[in-house]
Amino acid sequence: MPTFLNEGCVFGPVLSRRLGLSLGVNLNASDGKRCTFDCLYCENGLNEQRRTTTPLPTCAQIGAALEARLSEMAGEGRLPDVITLACNGEPTLNPEFCEVVDVACALRDRFAPSSRIAVLSNATMADRPRVHAALERVDDNILKLDTVDAAYVRLLDRPQVPYDVGRVVETLASFHGHVIVQTIFVTGSVGGFDLDNTKERYVAPWLEALRRIGPEAVTVYTVARDVPVAGVEKAPREAIDAICARVRALGIACTAAY
Repeated sequence: MPTFLNEGCVFGPVLSRRLGLSLGVNLNASDGKRCTFDCLYCENGLNEQRRTTTPLPTCAQIGAALEARLSEMAGEGRLPDVITLACNGEPTLNPEFCEVVDVACALRDRFAPSSRIAVLSNATMADRPRVHAALERVDDNILKLDTVDAAYVRLLDRPQVPYDVGRVVETLASFHGHVIVQTIFVTGSVGGFDLDNTKERYVAPWLEALRRIGPEAVTVYTVARDVPVAGVEKAPREAIDAICARVRALGIACTAAY
């Protein structure tokens, strides 16, 4: 099924379902993907399909591209709601991730002081001290937790590094509220395995994890673009709305993207 890669160090802006007008910052190569997950639903494609040996962009390259684009947008009188450090894959894999955060914050302050800095990450590197500290500096620290069921993680997210979901929950809790938990809900089946994580066996333990984490907000979503593996399907709106209501009942803000 068709998937895509983000081109260049800076892309967009695009109208994000969750973030508003988002100017993307790609910390990975433009011709491939590097990720510590290999999700069945990834809009960038599977890791094997997108493998590349192209060097990662440097902080200097990313900063120059971001400065040029923000200067251009300022001249047009149209600035982004958010500058999003995302990637063709996992942004924190770039060894200069922490430096990129600092540069992005400085350029935001210079050109677009009302814009937020966001990071979209799968949280696999968030327990590393320098990465953790960098994530504390951004406005929207958006970290993934699709489920707390280990078998389901192995099926849907397919971690490529050691992944202990209990440790991830504790890492998210260690931000003391400065974290937005991002969770995808899907239906369908792959290889005879039911993918529907809107069921109570998945939702109830996930809600308990949210109690432990105490995030500032939760964002739930479902697939909206093509996915690389047949059988992964969109979760129904009514199921997502019901899950959002249960999150809000915990006293946690929750938004949904369908």
